Formats: sequence, structure tokens, C-alpha cells
Amino acid sequence: MNEKGDSDSPEAGPPARRAGFWATLKAVMWAFIGVRRRHDYHLDARSLDPKAVIVAGLLGGLVFVLTLVAVVKFVVGA
Repeated sequence: MNEKGDSDSPEAGPPARRAGFWATLKAVMWAFIGVRRRHDYHLDARSLDPKAVIVAGLLGGLVFVLTLVAVVKFVVGA
């Protein structure tokens, strides 16, 4: 706990090891939805590699856009 008594701070506890790609992709997908618990957010902030987050975000955005294009083509019937 820190001076304010906040145990959810990123400084609390030992440093976390780097998360794998699937954990990074999961965190990015939760960010796309916009739902994340504070505790999980702080764990992500300590363990995620920024380069992996960028790659996962680009992949997630690409999948999102391609899904939208496929749905529109299906609905329009082209």
C-alpha cells in the first residue's frame, strides 16, 4: 500500500514479467470493447510490451474493418 492507502497503484507489488502475445491480444480486445477492471488495467500497464500492444491493435483494427466489409457485402448482396 502506498501513502494514500491505494493498493491498486502500479507501484504495488513486485514487477510483473512480460505478458505473452495472447495476453496482449486479450487486453487489446477488452480495450476495444471499453470494459476493463482497474486491477487488470494496472497489471496490463506493468506487463504489456508497447510494441506488442501496437501490433495487436493494428491486427484487431484490421479484423474489425474486414468484418464490417464482409457484413456490408452480405447485407447488400453483392
